[in-house]
Amino acid sequence: MVLHRFHSCGTHLTDPEQAAEMARLLDQDRLFMHAMGGPFGERSDNDLTTIFDVLNIACGPGSWVLEVAHSYPEMEIVGIDSSKTMIGYARAHAQVRDLPNAHFYTMNILQPLDIPDETFDLISIHSIINRIPPNFCPQLLSECMRILRPGGSIRICEGDWGSGNTLAFETLSGLLAQAMQQTGQSFSPTGRTIGPLPMIAHLLRKADFQNVRSKADILDFSAGTQPHEGMYQNYSILFKLAEPCLLNMHIIEENTFDELYDLALTEMLSDDFCAAWTLLTAWGNKPAAP
Repeated sequence: MVLHRFHSCGTHLTDPEQAAEMARLLDQDRLFMHAMGGPFGERSDNDLTTIFDVLNIACGPGSWVLEVAHSYPEMEIVGIDSSKTMIGYARAHAQVRDLPNAHFYTMNILQPLDIPDETFDLISIHSIINRIPPNFCPQLLSECMRILRPGGSIRICEGDWGSGNTLAFETLSGLLAQAMQQTGQSFSPTGRTIGPLPMIAHLLRKADFQNVRSKADILDFSAGTQPHEGMYQNYSILFKLAEPCLLNMHIIEENTFDELYDLALTEMLSDDFCAAWTLLTAWGNKPAAP
């Protein structure tokens, strides 16, 4: 469910057309969903009884859509993404898993969405604040308001780069945040983080959504935890795929990157390694019809 974009590095920090990035996103999505208590971790099943048509914006390889389609066969779930490769993969998996209620379309979210007014009961957006220009968020949320039915729900799930207790891991994570800040893809004024967590509920309120609430979860991937192996693989791929962007931006030299990369992976395998992601879900409602 995440697509990491950088305009000055092609258009991506990591290339979503690469098989390695697709595999990384699939595994990351599963880890995040588990940590957040499932695809709708902020609400009970009783709160879903009036939800039938669901949209996932920037669905990536479709993990969230496929999970919802499997768990809630009474729902029709649509995933949209700008990557044809991601959409092709998601469609294939929906067919293999025999999920006729999962639908995927290629669509540019930086343009007005090719979706009729008042089409969906719920819109879910994951890790998008760090891949579109911050000043574009109001336009996207305005589109969401348009295509939601009166009383419909919107949810935004965001995370910040994981923090840890080792030098190389923290340094590389910080360099990624720095790159995002330098390319205008971050809410942080300093580049110390990517900065979405304080913003998402605020953005929903500014867009006139009502009853805005939020819920925080922690993905602890310290040594000895169940998610540790998956997040080790995640970072080993993420750091390597981000290397060309960091080098092209002259944020780090190649030799220094290689040293930090090797050391960061060694640190993550240490018995004393501690790290966690903070994940935040904010949600609200479109005003009901008068």
